[in-house]
Amino acid sequence: MLRMSRNGFRRCALAFALLTLCSASLLYGQTKPGLVVEGDHFTLDGKPFKVMSGELHYARIPREYWHARLKMARAMGLNTIATYVFWNLHEPSPGVYDFSGQNDLAAFIRAAQEEGLYVILRAGPYVCAEWELGGLPSWLLADPASAAALRSDDPAFMAPVERWMKRLAQEVAPLQVGNGGPILITQVENEYGGFGSDHVYMRHMRDILVRAGFTASMLDTVDGFNDLAKGEIPGVFAGVNFGLGSSKKGMDAAAAFRPGAPIFVTEYWPGWFDSWGHPHQTRSTSVQLDDLAYMLKHGAGVNLYMFHGGTSFGFMSGADSSHGNYLPDTTSYDYGAPLDESGRPTPKFYAMRKIFAEYASCGDKRGEACLPPVPASGPVVAIPALALKESASLWENLPAPVESEHTKTMEEIGQSYGYLLYRTSLPSATHGTLALEELHDYAQVYVDGKLAGTLDRREKRNTLALTTTGPARLDIVVENTARINYSKAIRTERKGITQRATLDGRELTGWKLYRLPMTALPERYVTSKASGPAFFRASFTLAAVGDTFLDTRALGKGAVWVNGHALGRFWNVGPQQTLYLPAPWLRTGANEIVVFDLMPGEKPAVAGLQKPILDAPVADQSGNRVQQ
Repeated sequence: MLRMSRNGFRRCALAFALLTLCSASLLYGQTKPGLVVEGDHFTLDGKPFKVMSGELHYARIPREYWHARLKMARAMGLNTIATYVFWNLHEPSPGVYDFSGQNDLAAFIRAAQEEGLYVILRAGPYVCAEWELGGLPSWLLADPASAAALRSDDPAFMAPVERWMKRLAQEVAPLQVGNGGPILITQVENEYGGFGSDHVYMRHMRDILVRAGFTASMLDTVDGFNDLAKGEIPGVFAGVNFGLGSSKKGMDAAAAFRPGAPIFVTEYWPGWFDSWGHPHQTRSTSVQLDDLAYMLKHGAGVNLYMFHGGTSFGFMSGADSSHGNYLPDTTSYDYGAPLDESGRPTPKFYAMRKIFAEYASCGDKRGEACLPPVPASGPVVAIPALALKESASLWENLPAPVESEHTKTMEEIGQSYGYLLYRTSLPSATHGTLALEELHDYAQVYVDGKLAGTLDRREKRNTLALTTTGPARLDIVVENTARINYSKAIRTERKGITQRATLDGRELTGWKLYRLPMTALPERYVTSKASGPAFFRASFTLAAVGDTFLDTRALGKGAVWVNGHALGRFWNVGPQQTLYLPAPWLRTGANEIVVFDLMPGEKPAVAGLQKPILDAPVADQSGNRVQQ
């Protein structure tokens, strides 16, 4: 039996205590002070800390409004905000990085700190978020090896991931709480248990973040309550995600999974997203309030997903895949959040503010008296109807083509977003069935410039009867409507004609491929009506600027730019029929709008409304309007 003196025992006990403290710190990824687990709760700077967080994404909010949205978060009683990091925005091509302007993530994080908020950094590399390919860069799909390896421990995926995480750390690692910044928690991957159960991959992801320098904030994983075991990493805090009416069930699952540990609901969903051609989503506010009160009363921290959804500007909205059905998401990411798409508080905001206020304290004050006043919202303006009389035909504004014997995908020719025109010649009279094998996603087929038909992945429609009376030019305009952002389908989300085009089973060859990423718009327009897909332009003058909602009900399917800012996609199938146009993107005096429309009507026009239309009747597969 080992014997020792009392002093020796004390020294050993002290050493063991220090080792235990060090191990607890390392357990959660930290080597510097920060958010600490003490029993069943968190402490920060030695004091108990309840995380009361709301999600909002820097990329979905005009930079000029970052501070305004963050002030609203504080006014609702939040002490923390969470944001995803969108890899595809920051590394648009391999080794080329962009952290400027709207993509200045470090500036967004510093803005949160200036407004008195801590930050949860959901670093990725995959984020889901109803965002194009879940935030993964599309160039990963160009090589079949790296495409098949997405979210796996294969070097084809992990090598670019590690390079990216090192570069991300250069921007934001100094802003971790242990370094004096606001980042309390850095997330390792995202809901991986809903994708797979490769714990080697998850441990490798943790190691990459630690090597990159994310050691001055707590690391965590987040998973649905049924997937905790598949996505967890031993020694890393595990958060739990769930939605409406699942507060007790979700918290009980988290408590059983890590007995005695704090419970942090890393995503609670107070709303949902919309898909084109499907009714607008709503959720019961009363159930949400009951859930929120239950979580906070029973000791859990919570992150509302979303506190403010904002807008998936440009071509960044993603798509869902449900039972093999392709469901592209709308441009609006309003989400039914407490703060609406334009940053205005809803009745839900004020009701949740009362609940969060119960846990606020400041000196002798309690409750709402501790919270900042709710800031006033900016003005909303109307813009009279604008007839889009200037036009530029797509056929007359084509770039130099890429020539290829066989069809190629966008990724194979170095394109990420927008449209791709496939052109070939039919040498003789034709009567047969055109088939676009694995069409991704939406195509219009033209013969000698005249529309022959439309194909749509949503409706699993990829064939068309084709008739010509002699030699003809065949044009197929394919739209990337959005890459799927969830499930293993992300590995096959190349865009365009992803297999081959056939006529009565025989492959069509001899193609010219025209890249149409819509990064440059036509400069010359005419006043005569263009036929087929076309750009339309109009100018308008404002005496004063304010937020507005661009009415797209007189348009077909396409995208809009105002003063060079890409507002996003529109589609007459509903339910969204306006595009949010923020005041900072408008000017007093002259303004310009450009619309690209695949299916323009006789009199294309737009107007600025003072309220959005997010719940318009939707169209069925035959194009008939269906009242909700």
